[in-house]
Amino acid sequence: MKQAELRAVDMAKPASSSSAAAGRKSPTTAAITVPKVRDRSELKALLVVVVLIFGAMEVGSWYVPEYVMPSPTVIAKALAQLLTTDLLHVAITLGRLCVAIVFSAVAGVAIGLLMGTSKKVGPYLKALVVVDTGIPALSWMLLAVFWFKDPEARIFFILTVILLPFYALNVYEGVRALSTDWVDMLESFRPSRWKMLRYLVAPHIVPYIFLTTKSVIGYAIRMVIFAELVASAFGLGSRMSFAQSTFRIDQVLAWTVLLVVLNLLIQWLATLAEARFLGWRKEAKVR
Repeated sequence: MKQAELRAVDMAKPASSSSAAAGRKSPTTAAITVPKVRDRSELKALLVVVVLIFGAMEVGSWYVPEYVMPSPTVIAKALAQLLTTDLLHVAITLGRLCVAIVFSAVAGVAIGLLMGTSKKVGPYLKALVVVDTGIPALSWMLLAVFWFKDPEARIFFILTVILLPFYALNVYEGVRALSTDWVDMLESFRPSRWKMLRYLVAPHIVPYIFLTTKSVIGYAIRMVIFAELVASAFGLGSRMSFAQSTFRIDQVLAWTVLLVVLNLLIQWLATLAEARFLGWRKEAKVR
């Protein structure tokens, strides 16, 4: 009789554990399913908008000269030709963009943390960053031409002073948004300053860093093109200037299409990285 009862208990254990595992998996599955549905809807909307834009360009090319609005077919041919001859300029622009964004992110996060945690240095750093945000991008570009001889130094300086304040201010706001309950709970264990930053502040500001990165990508692309137009003979900005001077509007639009594609690609990579590092967050669903 006892052996039969033991067998019954053993047979019941896998069933209960499997049901418990299923119960644990269901929230994760739900959390993963919602973003996939949202991503599909956003992709669908993006495709519809792109088709409508190219459709409007095609219709417009029927009524105006080609030097005003070429058809999407002409733009596609120009883009294919440029990618075979000017691919080096694309690589140069991407390299400048990546270096500037990475450096601005690292330096901006460090400055933002000091702004939010240091009572002595923080106010002065915040004042300096706020002053920086009030200086027009054109002023920085003109100053960079006077201050730096090397074109790479000019472009790096221009992008850094423009992008860095975004990271610094957003991280500062992230530190200020920390829950006082969390701070009080962790301080009850008497942690060191390093442990407070590592276990509470750093995880809390990660979403702010990703949000800032996705927000400044498009702006950074526009700024690097503008900087190359002013301060360099290499890169997509210089090639767009050359196309404009030779009245090749098809090439201008071809470079524009390529920049939009690069923006979408970098945004997608940033979204993948965000999902990788912040996959534990549940997405709110508003009805």
